[in-house]
Amino acid sequence: MLENTTFNKSVDILQRNMAVSTLRRQVIANNIANAETPNFKRSEVNFEAELGRALASEKLDKSIGVVTHVNHIPFRRTVDYRTVGPRIALDYLTTSKNNGNNVDIERELMQATENQMMYELMASAVNHQFNQINIVLR
Repeated sequence: MLENTTFNKSVDILQRNMAVSTLRRQVIANNIANAETPNFKRSEVNFEAELGRALASEKLDKSIGVVTHVNHIPFRRTVDYRTVGPRIALDYLTTSKNNGNNVDIERELMQATENQMMYELMASAVNHQFNQINIVLR
């Protein structure tokens, strides 16, 4: 009934972001737990930028760079947002301590707080979407 609708797409994107937020919480917790481990390199989760590029690719003008032959390389390719997944990246470029560890506990705590607030905001948005459906069904 709700397949291929903006409701379905928005709830799917929100749920994917919530899952990434949960993964991000685990990564931040791991960073905090290893804040004093010598030569430990912090990790971070990358997702939102790639998701944004995938969503933007759906809105590209299809008439520009039309492929006229099967051997031609297309200028633009539409990326399905459902194929985008989170990536955990190690930060090898920075060092904040003499023992080779690059975990800044204040930064990690700030990111944990921001991540928690974003999760709560997304949960509230999902709740709002389903409340709208309940209003329509009544």
